[in-house]
Amino acid sequence: SSCIALSDLHGDGENKLVVGDLGTGVCNVKLKVYRGTGVLSESTLLDLPTGLVSFLMDLHEPRTPAIAVASGPFIYVYKNLRPYFKFTLPSLEVNPLEQDVWSQAKEVSSLCHVSSLDSPKPKYCIELSSHPVGLVRMGKNVVVGCTHETLHGYTQKGKKLWTAYLPAPVTTMALMDLPTRGFQAVLVGLANCEVHMYRDKNLISTIKTPDVVTSICFGRYGREDGTLIMTTKGGGLIVKILKRTAVFDDRDSAPGPPIAQSIRLNVPKKTKLYVDQTLRERENAVAMHRAFQMDLSRLRLAAARAYVKALESSLTPMSASLTEPLKMNAVVQGLGPSFKLTLNIQNTASCRPVMNLAISFLYDENLYSMRTAFFKIPLLVPGLNYPIDTFVECLSDKGISDIIKVFVLREGKSAPLLTAHINMPVSEGLALN
Repeated sequence: SSCIALSDLHGDGENKLVVGDLGTGVCNVKLKVYRGTGVLSESTLLDLPTGLVSFLMDLHEPRTPAIAVASGPFIYVYKNLRPYFKFTLPSLEVNPLEQDVWSQAKEVSSLCHVSSLDSPKPKYCIELSSHPVGLVRMGKNVVVGCTHETLHGYTQKGKKLWTAYLPAPVTTMALMDLPTRGFQAVLVGLANCEVHMYRDKNLISTIKTPDVVTSICFGRYGREDGTLIMTTKGGGLIVKILKRTAVFDDRDSAPGPPIAQSIRLNVPKKTKLYVDQTLRERENAVAMHRAFQMDLSRLRLAAARAYVKALESSLTPMSASLTEPLKMNAVVQGLGPSFKLTLNIQNTASCRPVMNLAISFLYDENLYSMRTAFFKIPLLVPGLNYPIDTFVECLSDKGISDIIKVFVLREGKSAPLLTAHINMPVSEGLALN
């Protein structure tokens, strides 16, 4: 994350993404500038970059920032995407005592400390239980991610405030700052391809990624104020834009009852009618329960009888036969007095075709007349829809309608396979005449 920065390089209000690309570690080490998801500029670096920062170096308007890149013993300053300065850091002789300590570091069990480096002697010292992976300052507190899959919060004086346990090791950390909302959080990249957002010890949100995230940067990118930029272990670049309607709710990861359980409900006061009904139910509980069970049993019996009657009479639009599983629906088109009746028949069997079927219509001959009231159905292949059209003529001018029954018959059987009742519309043509 130290090799990523967002900066308005041209002073036009559109921030660009500046990345120090490590390449293969030996070659293809470059400084890249992204606009959107495309590369705007590339500059070759002589050594691996260790840090990158954007800063203002001019006082006249418009103030355009420059980019400082630490690479090897040099600091390169780029302005307007071109090399501007090169600073060479003075070489220092290695302290023999320090060199001896580093040579024995593998043999000595050392503690991990986070110290202040603004003076020769640390002002405050924080002792950690494991090695730190990342450190983020949030307000007046310091958040440290450690190798033992933990996230700790400390004050500036080193007092421990809280500890959050993570599901995977920490890979990178960054600060999420939204000044317009007064919101700050810590973004933690994990080795299980997730990015967790924490405010204090509370988990706010979880972001799934296709690969392990190695660096995170949050800020203004392009014209968007809230943009999350992530780079992955495989070399991918992920850009996510924060919704303007996003709401951040704390989700405490500590076990226990939910917060809503402690909220008192606004229960209305008991009225006289409520009290009377409660007393009546309490006194006649057995009789009311028996009456309810009796009515429920009668309802179930009536529904079962109607269902059996429909199956035996084939009065349903779906066939109950295992040998001829059919399904039919009807569509009526037209305003009248002539209507077009379309029957869609489908064989729902898996692999068995159906043949030797016929369709017959039953209707009031004083109201309707049909050109074809009986015709045969061709062989029905499973899974295909067969539309069958016929025309119905309305004979009445009184503005009334009736039901036309459709029967699907099988040769050699008296009972129909299925039946459909079509509610015919009122003939608007005769009514207008």
